[in-house]
Amino acid sequence: MASLPNPPSLIEYKGKKFLIFDAPNDDNLSAYIREFKKHNVLHVVRVCDPTYSTEPLKENGIQVTELAFSDGASPPRSVVETWLSLVKEVNKTANATIGIHCVAGLGRAPVLVAIALIESGMAPAEAVEFIRKRRRGAINTNQLRWLRQYKKNGCIVM
Repeated sequence: MASLPNPPSLIEYKGKKFLIFDAPNDDNLSAYIREFKKHNVLHVVRVCDPTYSTEPLKENGIQVTELAFSDGASPPRSVVETWLSLVKEVNKTANATIGIHCVAGLGRAPVLVAIALIESGMAPAEAVEFIRKRRRGAINTNQLRWLRQYKKNGCIVM
């Protein structure tokens, strides 16, 4: 039976729950699905190139959204808008968790989770620290700079 190469990180704030993890592959996807069931993951967001078939997720009642953007970069406005709409929709279901991953679960995925925390009232620096306590090495310097400029309601001040 396959196991997870790295433990996922659960981020909870004001009733919102996110599970950040590294990219599964077809060989270990079943281990991720077991983990998703433990955390009531109803939706998986993939922010990198595909490394696995989404069919097993869908067969287990888990929806998948593709929000890929460049590695090490900050998300474009269209990704932020889609992400925030998804967070709002999924969180209408009590105790629902959104699973989110990039390749290593250290850059793109934590940035989107930080945006959700900021939109929920957390200061940008606090959101980054909150995530880093739970996911060591998350968010690079350029992403940190971008998040510090991010303002609630999907706005970035340039």
